Amino acid sequence: MKRFHVHVHVQDIDQSITFYSKMFAAEPTRRETDYAKWMLDDPRVNFAISTRGGEPGVDHLGIQADNAEELVELKSRAQAADMVLFDEGATTCCYASSEKHWITDPQGVAWEHFHTLGDIPVFSQSKVDPAAQESACCAPSTPRGKPIGIPVKSSSSCC
Repeated sequence: MKRFHVHVHVQDIDQSITFYSKMFAAEPTRRETDYAKWMLDDPRVNFAISTRGGEPGVDHLGIQADNAEELVELKSRAQAADMVLFDEGATTCCYASSEKHWITDPQGVAWEHFHTLGDIPVFSQSKVDPAAQESACCAPSTPRGKPIGIPVKSSSSCC
């Protein structure tokens, strides 16, 4: 069964961990000086926060696959929807090694589809780009060069 994923940039990690721990009635399953993650079962979500990246707010959304077959299914769906797909393959990011690809919806919302293979001790262990260790959750640019990310917009309307 797949798990919904949300990654949010925050300014104060400790303040945010306190808030989300109370909101979720659970402590993070992973906590670092710049990152925290909750693997919740009700609702089934991988909710992550970090102090890396741009302005506070939602960085990207995603779907975490439980196995390689589910990841293949997600990739097929993205390709069938004629979405621009960036296949990262095996990579390391956000204190985990994984197999992943990225898509961007027509509004520019970044979606990460990934299968986590294991934990790593540092935020990113990029062999290709050492500067990636300082980047926000390793979100790449699309093949057209448009940055993957969700613009944060304020609005008085809800939902």
